[in-house]
Amino acid sequence: MTSNQQAPGAGRVIRVAGPDDVPAMLECDTYARAHASRGDAVRVAVGRGQGWVEVAAGRVAGYLLLNHDFFDHGFVSLVVVAPGQQRQGVARRLLGAAEQACRTPRLFISTNQSNLAARGLIAKAGFQPSGVIENLDEQDPELIFCKRVG
Repeated sequence: MTSNQQAPGAGRVIRVAGPDDVPAMLECDTYARAHASRGDAVRVAVGRGQGWVEVAAGRVAGYLLLNHDFFDHGFVSLVVVAPGQQRQGVARRLLGAAEQACRTPRLFISTNQSNLAARGLIAKAGFQPSGVIENLDEQDPELIFCKRVG
């Protein structure tokens, strides 16, 4: 994806996140407010050029982190949508941006088995089940999904 791309809807743009975006990214992330380590991870990813934001009406509507460290394949490590922007296609558009930015023929993503909303999003975005990792979270396996891209 180019550094700026119009997203469907008036005034929506998806672009690579910059350091100045980090406070707004964390503001829309309720988990980050209670867990400082999330903020640290977002700052590092953005510093490496691994973050994308969707901006609507001048505000961050959501963000995504993409790296290529998962067995040398693209991996979406995080998708966050601001509470007031949920169920409006933000996450799907961000996943589309990740597909375009992915430098490998396969893109991976994961979520906990208990996260039914994320599992629904991942399925709608065309990802297929690829495996399970036990013992990351007690009694809640991490499900891995893959999509062929490019």
